[in-house]
Amino acid sequence: MTSSAHAPARARELGIAPGIFRPGAHNALTDVAGVLVGHTTLLEGDSVRTGVTAIRPHAGNLFHERVPAAIVTGNGFGKLIGSTQVNELGELETPILLTSTLSVWRVADALVDWMLAQPRMGKVRSLNPVVGETNDGRLNDIRSRRITAAHVRQALDSASGGPVPEGSVGAGTGTMAFGWKAGIGTASRVLPASLGGHSVGVLVQSNFGGVLQVLGVPVGIELGRYAFQKDVAEERGDGSIVIIVATDAPLLHRNLQRLASRALMGLARTGSNAANGSGDYVIAFSTRRDGGAELPNDDLSPLFQAVIEATEEAIYNSLFTATAVTGQGFTSEPLPLDRVRELMARFHVGQR
Repeated sequence: MTSSAHAPARARELGIAPGIFRPGAHNALTDVAGVLVGHTTLLEGDSVRTGVTAIRPHAGNLFHERVPAAIVTGNGFGKLIGSTQVNELGELETPILLTSTLSVWRVADALVDWMLAQPRMGKVRSLNPVVGETNDGRLNDIRSRRITAAHVRQALDSASGGPVPEGSVGAGTGTMAFGWKAGIGTASRVLPASLGGHSVGVLVQSNFGGVLQVLGVPVGIELGRYAFQKDVAEERGDGSIVIIVATDAPLLHRNLQRLASRALMGLARTGSNAANGSGDYVIAFSTRRDGGAELPNDDLSPLFQAVIEATEEAIYNSLFTATAVTGQGFTSEPLPLDRVRELMARFHVGQR
């Protein structure tokens, strides 16, 4: 049972609210209207700790109702299926799935099956599934590749709007970050009407290293756990993160790439060092499909600010909402949030 000291909490429950813009109703990726998120969490025996997370830009058939999209690579030590076609054509034609490293190909195959079974797909001969991953092999028997087509269908078919489950769920079931248990995190921002009123949502699958800082407070150093500690005796600081960015702003591929690149600034704010063994990717899409004019370049700066803030907060949420997970004889403990509260108070940060 989780003790009160380690009870999961979102960042704002701790008074940690990065940036200047307000969040949406759920402070989640789904605050971008129409976006759906679903999870399948797989816990079997004492060694299978993994899952699938599905992101659907809308509830329709994406092959026939595609959305503008772009992918940015921060560090390419990863397996991101479908990335070249997304950047070549500037659009998504399938949902985005996140999972474990050695399961990406099975998940992609299951996504193709699911898509081909959708209405109006009888004559389709080419399809570009988009599947990202991080390596959960410390807690999960990654070589067993226990994700099945049924797990993929469950994540896709259960995807919904509203609040998004976070922490040790779905593709975040077996992931870790900064030496603590992490998982799925999400956050959003809504621009003031004077700046266009657009929404930006972010969802992360956190599984990376570095020196954790929260609103600039050196939490990792103060708690004695960070990359390169003891000359890298145990923690290399490697790992990965996949960042999903959604917006209802009318953006096409070029400016979605620019928006995605700013998400990496939010990642850096948390203390990531994008280590050699880290696969750091951002997949950004716009839900606007009305054929209207794209935002001019001069109007993008508020969106850049919003995605930086939402990414930073989503990563905090991925850590703060995670619960302890034991797998393969190892237990990954969550951040001690009581200590985080103490540190924020000592450094006079947050609680506004």
